[in-house]
Formats: sequence, C-alpha cells, structure tokens
Amino acid sequence: MSEITPDLVRHLASLARILVTDEEVETLAGELSVIVDSVAKVNEAVSGDVVATSHPIPMANVFREDVIIPSLTQEQALSAAPDAFDGRFKVNAILDED
Repeated sequence: MSEITPDLVRHLASLARILVTDEEVETLAGELSVIVDSVAKVNEAVSGDVVATSHPIPMANVFREDVIIPSLTQEQALSAAPDAFDGRFKVNAILDED
C-alpha cells in the first residue's frame, strides 16, 4: 500500500493552489492511496514483452478504390440551380463577412 500522508496531500494541494479542509485532507489521502495502488497493480501486470497497441484488433482500410466514371458537366450541374455565377452555385451569405 502506498504511503499518501496528510502532509503530502496538503503539499500537493498547495502546489495546485487548492484550499482544503482537514476533513478533505483525510478523504483525499485515502482516495489518492487507492489510485496510486491501482496504478501500481496495472504496472505489475504489464511485462516488458507486451507490445503497445493503439487498437485491440488489426485495422484495414475499408475504402473502395477511386474510380473515375462519367458524370455531369459543370454546365449540367448548374442548369437546375436557382442562381449561378462564374461557374459556381450562388447562395445568400450566412455570415456577416465582406
């Protein structure tokens, strides 16, 4: 079990500029001890031969290949637009920008 003393809690609180009462110091000492012990158990469980992973199962790219197929021309795409300008769709401004 780790040794998180009330003095250590007060010191950590002062470093973090947190005001704590004596009751909070006692509560935090117990809670911090549990946290430190839990981290120590995890460190014990991990041996040096375990490879670090970012994902538990192998990942593969699921995207299809890009294939160029015939599509609308610019004129065809803009033909049904309510308003167009300089080869682009023209829409009302939504931001107050110049």
